[in-house]
Amino acid sequence: MKNSSNALYSVAAIRRIEQAAIASLPSGSLMQRAGLAAAKLALGLIPSHSSGAKALVLAGPGNNGGDAFVLASHLFQNGMAVTVLFDAYPEKLPADARGAYAQARQHAIQFSPFSGLPGILEKQWDIVIDGLFGIGLSKAIATPYRELIDAVNRMSCPVLALDVPSGLDADTGTIAGKDGIAIRAAYTITFIGDKPGLHTAHGRDLAGTVHVDDLDIDARFFDAPEIFKNEPKLFSHVLRRRPHNSHKGSYGNVAIIGGAQGMHGAAILSGRSALHLGAGRVFVGFLEQAPAYDSMQPELMCRAAASMEPDDATIVIGPGLGTSPQALEQLAKTCSSSSPLVMDADALNLLATRSDLQHVLAQRGGHTILTPHPLEAARLLSTTAAGIQADRLQAGRELARRFNAVIVLKGSGTVIARPDGKTAINVTGNPALATAGTGDVLAGMCGALLAQSCPAWEAALAAVWIHGLAADRLVERGCGPIGVAAGELIPVAREVLNGLINGMPNA
Repeated sequence: MKNSSNALYSVAAIRRIEQAAIASLPSGSLMQRAGLAAAKLALGLIPSHSSGAKALVLAGPGNNGGDAFVLASHLFQNGMAVTVLFDAYPEKLPADARGAYAQARQHAIQFSPFSGLPGILEKQWDIVIDGLFGIGLSKAIATPYRELIDAVNRMSCPVLALDVPSGLDADTGTIAGKDGIAIRAAYTITFIGDKPGLHTAHGRDLAGTVHVDDLDIDARFFDAPEIFKNEPKLFSHVLRRRPHNSHKGSYGNVAIIGGAQGMHGAAILSGRSALHLGAGRVFVGFLEQAPAYDSMQPELMCRAAASMEPDDATIVIGPGLGTSPQALEQLAKTCSSSSPLVMDADALNLLATRSDLQHVLAQRGGHTILTPHPLEAARLLSTTAAGIQADRLQAGRELARRFNAVIVLKGSGTVIARPDGKTAINVTGNPALATAGTGDVLAGMCGALLAQSCPAWEAALAAVWIHGLAADRLVERGCGPIGVAAGELIPVAREVLNGLINGMPNA
């Protein structure tokens, strides 16, 4: 299977592909291909390269450094003034990297040890290439590399990282080691296949724009991936244009259960979101003092939660639910239902305290989506939020397996996981989503798509992608990221969904 455009590969998978390919190629071929691909990208990023632009190349003590040496040779041959910062023993380099080093030394490239660092950092550079450490780094970066990375991160010129920004874990998106440091790149060119760590946790802040080059490795060396970037091709097959001959009953009912005293807004936001994402009818069940109606959205049907029997509806439970005995009673009733279910917020916090309900939930037959943020996920797995963030993909998969549900682990690079281990990382969205109520909006969107007969996996993928793109659209229009309110996402999300469907051929 050839590397598909949205496939993501773990370090272990990349190593298997790499070793299989190396065995069929002349020595050093992949390193030469990687260095050339990176050089072509670097030259494209610096329009003035033909007139003697200056490049600073950081070369480490392993094969990532070898890629950097090959790149340095190509940049020099294309008219750039190249300085290579290298502070290791050449004779200790791996064989291919040692050959690339010898090749680079044949050119009039300036090589400098770290003792020359102060003077080098004072110069003005057109581009910095990070070839210090690749996907094999497993510990925190120490002196003198730490000081170098800190200085590079304060530079104003673009930084291009080779394979991954040095210090970033390619699998998890974490920064290696306690109080670790990593390169902050404007661009990353990653080799053989894309890596999950470039798109979740710290990855989106550190990797910049990611370019993938498979180094022309033959398709037979690529296994079928289990991790993907979330893109419409994963879920668009379940979306349909609406026929004229349809009615509100054609698009399902959503029942929102939440809205305890002082938290009515969460349930209303979720209801409005479900309505605007296409549910035929939306009921909002409040635990306490149900309002007669929502004056801004009178189409919502407000009820007392205790009076609702939502057997013919998709249930969204949790927005503003609270943790009272009444909330627990509603949760227990919901877990026993076979209706399609979205569980969010305090429903998850209550679930974490009740092993009996966890067992019931795992055994239920309907479509189930859980949408925890890291702290809620930590409570469900009896760990800490830091523990969840240390390996977001693994946490999402474990939750999916344990609860037999599709999991939406929210955060930068939201992880969507299903019980069989298939996992996606969302690449839409921005810090505009870091505000109260956006999770309630997302839960309502999941519920609306479930109500319209989308399976849980595709409903979660679509909702997360649309939710993030709505935030991106608002930022593009100058409305954020600072100060975006959760309710602002809803009409833009409707616009995104209609645009997505209208751009598809008739089903």
